[in-house]
Amino acid sequence: MEKFKNQMFLQRTLEDWQKKAGDSLKGKKIDSLYHNTYENIILKPLYTQQDEQTVPDYSGGPDYRRGIYPLGYYTNKWNVAQSLSYQSPGELKEKLLTALEKGQTAISFEISEELMETNAHLPFVLADLYYRYPLAINTKGWQSPVLNVLMKMAEEHKSADKFKGYFGTDPIALFVEEGAVSREFMEEWKTNINKASKMFPHASTILIDTTPYHNGGANAVQELAIAIATGVHYLDILQDMEMDQHSIVKKMVFQFSIGSNFFMEIAKLRAARVIWNRIAELYEVKKEARGMIISAKTSTFTKSLHDPYVNLLRAGNEAFAAVLGGVQYLQVAPFDSLTDSTPFAERIARNIQLLLKQETHLEKVIDPAGGSWYVENLTNELAEKAWENFQGIESRGGIISVLKTNWLQQEIKAVYEKKNLAIQTRKQGMIGTNVYADLNERETNTLQRNPTSRFFSNGSYSVSKIEAIPARRLTEPFEKLRRRAKQLEGIVGKIPSVGMICLGEIKQYKPRLDFMKDFCAAGGLNAVESKPILTAENAKQFILETTTSHFCFCGTNEQYDLAGINILTTLKSQFPDRKFYLAGLPKAEKQTDWLNHGINQFIHTGTNCYETLIDILTDMGVNTVEETKA
Repeated sequence: MEKFKNQMFLQRTLEDWQKKAGDSLKGKKIDSLYHNTYENIILKPLYTQQDEQTVPDYSGGPDYRRGIYPLGYYTNKWNVAQSLSYQSPGELKEKLLTALEKGQTAISFEISEELMETNAHLPFVLADLYYRYPLAINTKGWQSPVLNVLMKMAEEHKSADKFKGYFGTDPIALFVEEGAVSREFMEEWKTNINKASKMFPHASTILIDTTPYHNGGANAVQELAIAIATGVHYLDILQDMEMDQHSIVKKMVFQFSIGSNFFMEIAKLRAARVIWNRIAELYEVKKEARGMIISAKTSTFTKSLHDPYVNLLRAGNEAFAAVLGGVQYLQVAPFDSLTDSTPFAERIARNIQLLLKQETHLEKVIDPAGGSWYVENLTNELAEKAWENFQGIESRGGIISVLKTNWLQQEIKAVYEKKNLAIQTRKQGMIGTNVYADLNERETNTLQRNPTSRFFSNGSYSVSKIEAIPARRLTEPFEKLRRRAKQLEGIVGKIPSVGMICLGEIKQYKPRLDFMKDFCAAGGLNAVESKPILTAENAKQFILETTTSHFCFCGTNEQYDLAGINILTTLKSQFPDRKFYLAGLPKAEKQTDWLNHGINQFIHTGTNCYETLIDILTDMGVNTVEETKA
């Protein structure tokens, strides 16, 4: 045993790893393992001690990347702040009591018109609860009536010091969502903040919400820069309200949506604290107030309408990243939140957090991501790029100015278009939507936004128009395709299909057949498979038996060279109205020959799946209408 313990591993260098990795890549270069993110950060395939960063030895102190509390979650648990859906104040009260009994630790729900019908509903919901649990409420455009009700409650029960957590609005986030800037609303908000800061010593009322930018497609660098620019703007304008910078910062809560890039999201939250510490230092805020309070929620941008159970996995991944990143409040969206959340889905969403707390024991570990060469390096790169982006916003006059000129909207749109292209070409897969789609899935529809949630369209405030940042989701293009396919199915009585002309034996055509089945299913199209086709007569018979006008050749390159063009020539002469596609991408010199003989398009891994399928569905729709008229 002593001899075994004294054995030494051979020392290996980065060059040794590169040689070994190069051998396993079978001709590809090591450079192919490097990945450029939407933040223009190049991720290396391997991080070593050479990438080690200088970081604080302990949590709870500047630069706060390791958390804002010395003992992390061990002494300061993150709050399970599930936002509960409801139809009436009575239902909300009942669901809130149940949730708090079953592990929720903060009071969270959306303010609605129904809840604010009278001044009695909100006190009824919060009675006996607000002094036991912190609030985690984005009041949006309801800040004034909510604050009036809470102040009245506090005065009647002499309980102002019992209110904890946060209840606040981010006016700029509202402006972005609704495409309107209101100076009146901002002045009213400032007055409310001043009143609330005097009334509620332990509650935060200034919310900085980056959710609209995230859902618009912004990358992590943009989210961070926007958060900091918004915080700076509020720091500047609130100092006119007899509030010093120390008390303003103490009242701030930053809300982030957590996306699917696991390590990027961890680094985003850590970088946010680093940058905000620097800002607070420049504003000469006391050290004990510089730690950023973060409320996080799992992303809506990454969720899909189809195959909703996959959203469970996405939400779990995002919640895990949020906890490792060091949040104080966390909301996990139910997997069916795009339709109408069920009690089962809400319970599972809450239990994701309880699993992270009690079964993975994350609340017992201080800064679990700390010291990782990769995470620390990524944190620094994000912080540097976000600071540069923040300076770009400030040099253009600040957050309000870049929104009025539409500069920020265009910057975010450019990033979204890159993400959208990756989804459409399936370079980024969304399980159950653009890959592994289930054609037999029951049709569902997204919830429509309640028009009463818009606060600047009723004439109560004077506004100036800006370009809104629309709330988007990655899977929407393919959901649009599926709806088109369902409409066609309703007309013809069956799932629209594309015939697969399978050349040769099964082992020859199966790889490309499987690719095409998955490709078509993403748009709600069924791939009808032929028997092995060896002659033009076999192919002709298949077309006669198949009720579709669109067909695709599947086979090996050798089969294509051997028989493909001859079969295509025969089919085009006898079925000139049919559309033919080829699975794969022939060599450049052969592509012209295929096109000249009637191939409509080559479908391969680089094809824009969305554009191809929308063309096919559009063509099918036109043909169906013409046949119906005839």
